[in-house]
Amino acid sequence: MATNTKAKQIASVPTDRAIFYPDADGKPMAVSDLHRRILTHTLQTLDAHFEEQPEVYVSGDILMYYVEGDPRKSVSPDVLVAFGLGKKDRQTYLVWVEGKSPDFAMEFSSKSTYNKDLTDKMELYASLGIQDYFLYDAEGLYLPSSLMGWTLVDGVYVPLSVDRDGGLHSTVLGLDFHVGDVGLGLYDPVVGAWLQTPAESASARAEQEAKRADTAEAHAEQEAERADTAEAHAEQETERADTAEAHAEQEAERADTAEARSEAAEARAEQEAAARLQETARAEAAEAEAAQLRKQLERLQTP
Repeated sequence: MATNTKAKQIASVPTDRAIFYPDADGKPMAVSDLHRRILTHTLQTLDAHFEEQPEVYVSGDILMYYVEGDPRKSVSPDVLVAFGLGKKDRQTYLVWVEGKSPDFAMEFSSKSTYNKDLTDKMELYASLGIQDYFLYDAEGLYLPSSLMGWTLVDGVYVPLSVDRDGGLHSTVLGLDFHVGDVGLGLYDPVVGAWLQTPAESASARAEQEAKRADTAEAHAEQEAERADTAEAHAEQETERADTAEAHAEQEAERADTAEARSEAAEARAEQEAAARLQETARAEAAEAEAAQLRKQLERLQTP
């Protein structure tokens, strides 16, 4: 009987001893559109803030298993942040594989979850050593305050107090959480700026570029106006120069006319003087002739 050698190449199938940790629990990510929008905005903001820190892992609504070998022991924080893990994609968060629990967890409380958020989950997260635990009530109906937070001290959660600006500071994240008109706002007290999602940052950059373009256009218009004004001034100066040149030419013409008149008058005066000299010469000649005639007449009258 022939032997089927290919059978040795078939991979082994899982046995009943293999433990499966599902990556979904069949529950929705958020209980309402409002929760989903605010949760998505918060995750995108945290992702953008820690983008340049490759050791920081940010996730939300991922199933976290905290007891090896028991897939029933799981929880899915709405927001979690873990330092020192890296940004690789994960289907689930296995605490014993990662080597640590998250450093920050946040739940968006609702009518069906707020009681466990304040009791069972708080006890669980404390036992897992999650440093900061925050709760947010988007509707403002279920928690004593819309935003609440605790930090772990000697294995026990100690409540955090809001600062003078109404913010709640997470020491482990170095960020302040604020309740705003449209959800949660995150503020970085080190740089003194509100955090933004990538879309908000792109929109802000586009707005700044538009403002710069408007400013550049306004400057260009001002420069064009200045150039037009300078050109008008230059034209006025040219007109003044042309007018002055025309005046100078008129004055030169007047001077030439006056000089010509002066020369003509001088010529006339010389002519008149010559005529007078001629008259004088004629008178002197007539007088000499008359004197000779008188002398001749006297000689004739003498006996």
